[in-house]
Amino acid sequence: MRRIVTATAVALALAAQVAPAATAAQHPSATDGIWRTDGYGTVLSLRDGTLQEYQTTAVSCLKGDSARRTAPGTYTTSDDTVLTVRAQGDRASLRADGDVGSRTLRRVPALPDACAHETAKDSLTAFDVFWQTFEENYPFFAAKGVDWHKARDQYRPAVHAGTTPDELYAVLGKMVEPLHDAHVSVRDGARRSYQVRPGTVVPSGTLDAEVKKFIVERDLKDARNVQDFAQGRITYADLPGGQGYLRISGFAGYTEEGTYAAELAELDRALDTALGRRRTQPPTGLIIDLRINGGGSDALGLHIAERLTDTPYLAYSKRARNDPADPTRHTRPQPAYVTPAQGTRYTGPVAVLTGGSTFSAGETFTQALLDRPGRTVRIGQPTQGVFSDVMVRKLPNGMSFGLPNEEFLTRSGRTFDGPGIPPHLTEPVFTKEEFDKRKDSAFDRAVNVLRNPLRDAEVTRMPGT
Repeated sequence: MRRIVTATAVALALAAQVAPAATAAQHPSATDGIWRTDGYGTVLSLRDGTLQEYQTTAVSCLKGDSARRTAPGTYTTSDDTVLTVRAQGDRASLRADGDVGSRTLRRVPALPDACAHETAKDSLTAFDVFWQTFEENYPFFAAKGVDWHKARDQYRPAVHAGTTPDELYAVLGKMVEPLHDAHVSVRDGARRSYQVRPGTVVPSGTLDAEVKKFIVERDLKDARNVQDFAQGRITYADLPGGQGYLRISGFAGYTEEGTYAAELAELDRALDTALGRRRTQPPTGLIIDLRINGGGSDALGLHIAERLTDTPYLAYSKRARNDPADPTRHTRPQPAYVTPAQGTRYTGPVAVLTGGSTFSAGETFTQALLDRPGRTVRIGQPTQGVFSDVMVRKLPNGMSFGLPNEEFLTRSGRTFDGPGIPPHLTEPVFTKEEFDKRKDSAFDRAVNVLRNPLRDAEVTRMPGT
């Protein structure tokens, strides 16, 4: 869900970096050594121009992804993601291009003992690695009302060394189903199982296309300047009353190249059209429609927020679970600030449309607008309730899985994992009744709120977040 790159782009990048990479590999770097992340269950080996990830638990050590050094302190993965490592003595930080925040590293003398031998590949070992990874990293068992130890006692007797991959896939899927966490998944080849919050719908490409067609034909039928950007992931239109309408169906997949720099440039092209650089006057109000949004890069959401303010403010703080034995212990929260962007900005009233199909980066962007200076109202339904980056982990039998391990905190320390961010004004979102009657109550409410802000008494009683 993060990045897609073409074969041509990869070839060009590799060709441009062959010489420096070869030179870098010949000389030791200040970052060389073995490093353990604070949280994230990861150990990194940096040596001979290569960064190698090891995914660790108390019962396992499995090789993860790798990257090659392309400049001092800079490593590039096979999908062209740039990693920056900055070291000072026995401490270091790791940051991926386009990520919000960094990971703290501590130098350790050697790889864990478990990394010295190959992990068994049978289904029972895979089960134990899966269970232990959640046990050490998942922060939300108590909030979800799930007894993870009881789950192990229930499902482990059904698994043995001869359990087939199909049977194990079914067992693992059933074990995590009660979490109803869209950032929890089990993968086996092309198969992927996961659960969303009850009563919500996954923002699939089919649903996105259906909703977009409905919006264009119904909500934008009298609009001007209707334009698509970012390979159709972003739509902008000028509404008849002077408001602007900005629909964002994701924070990834904006370009064929897929690098963060290319995605950011395409986003800015859309924002220049929507917010003023390429128009004679700014909109009188702005509707941001996130009701079908599959997530992507949190940093792109922050970038939009930076175009919507003249005053710096805290978007959120991010922390990760970091004690395998205590789910209440976390890394030090890293604040993420919204800093006014240079160039054209819009600081007028904003109406944000959300629903249960607002996922992940669509939610962190919504959270980044909670304390936005100026008038911002949320309309629709609560978001999905999944904010963390996804830890993608491997199993020794070749299967893989994903789980969250982070929390996004408001200024007051509140999180919205599980129930999602609530709206100020509740309206139905793309229900069968709305479609059948050609209604879009949330959109109409947004237009009215922006057009007549003092006439909607509910807005003056908006609940705090």
